[in-house]
Amino acid sequence: MHLVPLAAAPDSGEPTSGIAGWAARLVETAGGPGAGLAIALENLFPPLPSEIILPLTGFAAGRGAIGLASALFWTTLGSVVGAAALYGIGRAIGRDRMYALWARLPLVKVSDLEKTEAWFRRHGTKAVLFGRMVPVFRSLISVPAGVERMRLPVFLSLTAVGSLAWNTVLVLAGYWLGDRWELVERYVGVLSKVVLGAALVAVIAYVVVRVRGPRQKGRHRAGQGR
Repeated sequence: MHLVPLAAAPDSGEPTSGIAGWAARLVETAGGPGAGLAIALENLFPPLPSEIILPLTGFAAGRGAIGLASALFWTTLGSVVGAAALYGIGRAIGRDRMYALWARLPLVKVSDLEKTEAWFRRHGTKAVLFGRMVPVFRSLISVPAGVERMRLPVFLSLTAVGSLAWNTVLVLAGYWLGDRWELVERYVGVLSKVVLGAALVAVIAYVVVRVRGPRQKGRHRAGQGR
């Protein structure tokens, strides 16, 4: 998800402006905890791209500004903390409030929410685990986990394992690529756009079905009345 142009220092390859510059300064100043804070904020605010922050943290580790093990530990801890905050929001909203809010929304039915709940009960553990590796979805999945009151130790364990896998891939990529770390953002950004595009198509298709369904039923009844 390429949100801002990356400006880098010509000699070091370290960015100096935008989100990348902010993350670089945070890691340089606060080390591992700074990287963890950046990823925690990325979980809470998905527009902050982990595909920039994580490779940049790996790049910093390659330069010796932070240890590689420390980078993986703190970024994974940041992921868990951010996810736990969203889980808490979902748990605070609760099932009853969620149903009350859902009932007021246009183009949706309570039965849709019931089906979603049933799906989450069957696949919730896999969704939380593998969802940590899907852009945007890795943040959103924490809310229904809280609404459904998934056992907190299970949620935190799955989040930690999934986050560690995702973080390791991107941090190591930045570590190995060195001053070419921004290549990771370029290719993972394509994945982000594909995922978001698929989600947008699904939402549009859902709305079209919801709008056309009642109209087709009305025409069918009108045809029968003739």
